[in-house]
Amino acid sequence: MENEGARGYWVILLTFTLAYVLAVLPLPQWLMWARPEWVALALVYWTIALPHRVGIFTALLLGVGLDVLEGAVIGQNAFALVVVALLSLILYQRLRVYSLAQQSGVVFVLVGINQLVCQWVQNLEGAGAGAASLLFLLPALSSALIWPVALHLLRGLRRHYRVS
Repeated sequence: MENEGARGYWVILLTFTLAYVLAVLPLPQWLMWARPEWVALALVYWTIALPHRVGIFTALLLGVGLDVLEGAVIGQNAFALVVVALLSLILYQRLRVYSLAQQSGVVFVLVGINQLVCQWVQNLEGAGAGAASLLFLLPALSSALIWPVALHLLRGLRRHYRVS
């Protein structure tokens, strides 16, 4: 029984590690603005799939790691991901029964909130650190569009390795 729990944790950890890699993978300049928020997508999935295992503390650790990885102000991504995790925990029972299109809409809102919090912190930082237009919301759109694929891949991993 203990082995099954450890196996589950390494699958979750592996998906978050892959999300970190995808978050910093070099992209062409024209595609940088539309990069999906991979860490937020993985966090939303694991929060609604296993709310007893992945939650606010996980989001805090992921966010601090992402701050270090991206060179952002320490706490920017941590705060944003904690907000996303909290909202996901509040909505997880509803999200499970929503259709794929409705889930994508909720993911759009959640990642949009993530982007708004990050933008707000960058504006507080001063010196024009934030974006001057609404282009900073493009990751919310691309994340919502990629959500069905991410959902099926992560669900397949969870079922294959019997993570519960």
